[in-house]
Amino acid sequence: MPITTLRRPSVLPSRLCVAVLLAWCSAVSAGVEVFTIAGEPVINVPDSSAVVELDAPARLDARISQGLPADPERAQRVLQSHMSGPEWQATLRRYGKLYRGIARAWVLGIEKVPAVVVDSRYVVYGEPDVQAALREIERMEVRPQ
Repeated sequence: MPITTLRRPSVLPSRLCVAVLLAWCSAVSAGVEVFTIAGEPVINVPDSSAVVELDAPARLDARISQGLPADPERAQRVLQSHMSGPEWQATLRRYGKLYRGIARAWVLGIEKVPAVVVDSRYVVYGEPDVQAALREIERMEVRPQ
């Protein structure tokens, strides 16, 4: 697997997005991050790694929408009823966490999955075995430049 240095996106996000990204980046500025989707499982993931499933927000949307009436007005009333319940705050926190992962992938310039990122600097694409990706990065780091 080829290793590349991450390219950052050239478009600047809004101020709110920047604040969220800075908070996330400080929490995960070093270490191993794994980006994938539900259909691209990864294996041998170190316990200390952050694993981000980029399709998780869409799956949460589908779960929330499941069982809503076909009539848009009735569906809106049912959803508003759910939103007034105490469990909705937990759902909002879950959305926030999921979208921070997506924002992190955007900041890093992730191009495809699976992607194993080390120290926000190196990425190996297409290797579902995280330990194998880490060994490849380690081999590349010890080679003379």
